[in-house]
Amino acid sequence: MRKILYVSTTLAFLVVILCSTGNAQSPSVRPNPLKLRALNCASDLGFCREVNLHNEPNEKYIGHDEPAINFYSNVPGSGNSAIYLLTLPLDPPTPPVQNGGGTFNFQLHVTFWIGMNLCDSESYPEFTKKCDPDTDDNIFDSTDPNSPRFIGKHPGTAFMELQFYPPGWILSPQLIDPTNYFAALNIFSLQQTGATGAINNLDCVNNTGVESGNFAVITKNGVPLTPPNPLGVNFGRNNFDMNNVLSMAPGDQILVILHDTPHGLEVILSDLTSHHIGSMVASARNGFGQVLFQPSSPTCNVAPYDFHPMYSTSNLHTRTPWSGGTDNTTFSDELGHFEFCDLADPVTLNCLVPGKQDRMTGLDADDGFCFSPGGPFLPGPPFIQVGGCANDDTDFDGLSYLRDWPGTLANVRKDRQLHPQPIRFTSPLFIASDGSLRNFDRVAFETDMPLFDPNCNIFSPTGCTVPAKGMAFYPFYTTSGSAPDGICRWQFGGGLIPGTKNNFGGNPTAAWGDLFSTVFQTGPDSAQEFITDFRNGLPNNPCPVHIDFFAAPLAQAMQ
Repeated sequence: MRKILYVSTTLAFLVVILCSTGNAQSPSVRPNPLKLRALNCASDLGFCREVNLHNEPNEKYIGHDEPAINFYSNVPGSGNSAIYLLTLPLDPPTPPVQNGGGTFNFQLHVTFWIGMNLCDSESYPEFTKKCDPDTDDNIFDSTDPNSPRFIGKHPGTAFMELQFYPPGWILSPQLIDPTNYFAALNIFSLQQTGATGAINNLDCVNNTGVESGNFAVITKNGVPLTPPNPLGVNFGRNNFDMNNVLSMAPGDQILVILHDTPHGLEVILSDLTSHHIGSMVASARNGFGQVLFQPSSPTCNVAPYDFHPMYSTSNLHTRTPWSGGTDNTTFSDELGHFEFCDLADPVTLNCLVPGKQDRMTGLDADDGFCFSPGGPFLPGPPFIQVGGCANDDTDFDGLSYLRDWPGTLANVRKDRQLHPQPIRFTSPLFIASDGSLRNFDRVAFETDMPLFDPNCNIFSPTGCTVPAKGMAFYPFYTTSGSAPDGICRWQFGGGLIPGTKNNFGGNPTAAWGDLFSTVFQTGPDSAQEFITDFRNGLPNNPCPVHIDFFAAPLAQAMQ
């Protein structure tokens, strides 16, 4: 039975709260008194876009990593549409226990996602209040302040992540499901200027964090459960009906479609296994909105907004100017948010008795946001009854950085007994300007490890390695051509997944490539390059798909 639980606890990210939106509303808007808490990137770092704090060069950001594969093409349409076939990974037959056992997907990644850059005229760098969507005229990445393409003149940019949440444990935004996946359309913006680093008013920072997020669960009728905008103001349609959530079982084949519409980017998820379809349009009609950048205002305000794709193509110059990397059309995992804890304080959520990875060394500074096995915040079965911590894993001793990934054990039978199936997905197709479907012609592997590795000095650079010091392992992308349908798929884990066709060197050091720098604004009339990633750019797409394979399911989903 497909079942989503809606849990009321004292934890902010799991609670239904009765509140008004207060001064966040405009005079013509009435608040919705019952709403899920809006996503707040000040506390929900594991679910938000990685921000590169390039305006604070003496500080080091320590956070989660987003190991991605980026898809590139210079053909118009490649930057504002994408069609993937995704297989939701199965968990192993051996369940996790407090001393180890099997490793489930929720222990490896809080989410995995598909991304794209969008316009937000109220987001970083705050140079202009205009953003014309779907055009490469929005490319600004020169370091020369006298250039018409100086990066400080970039239109305001948001980043979309279509996130998928593994079942089984409590860590997911707003909803939790013990047995199935659900997905949400997330749009992240940065309330900060590129010229001075000034941030939005205190009321906005307190309510949304400097990085704000629109959040809408994918539903079967395309209507949000609650207002998606960062302040939860009710100016669009919504219907809190849990039966309307698109619930997807592990192992299901999901056709994922991203494309622009007159009223904003639309996401369509067609479950080819269950034959259920869900969707969401990032439109003002659906309650999506932009936080207004008003540093002098005593209150935080939000305006209805249609979010459209930023660019026409997807290449090295189409990126988010406030985040590291070169991604526009991208698939990424999100790691580093689980390690065992045997006993947690139910009030402070600090770990009191360390889990197996810390028993020899004692508790670590990152052992926070923890939950006891069978404690008050873990519902009973079918939820997995293991205790753990969900803080950023700053010492790299959690399961994300161990050989607990699929394809890390030479003994295939043991690997399948203890490790989940890998995330598998096809290279995306895109809709060209003439309406035809096209393959992307090149790819790159990219991980933002230099931004969160405390051993890495990105200004020298020195001490930067993959895996980072303290990691026993770091997963990477490989390809497989052994599926029954013969379609090439990407997979994520180790280099020993059965049926692997190309392992790109067979180890993380070879697969992730060399240090890579990107351009950031550093002042009103200055910009420079900073090391942000390890990147391995390939000259081709080694895993193209047969376009005819998508014709029938795509036609059905787009009806």
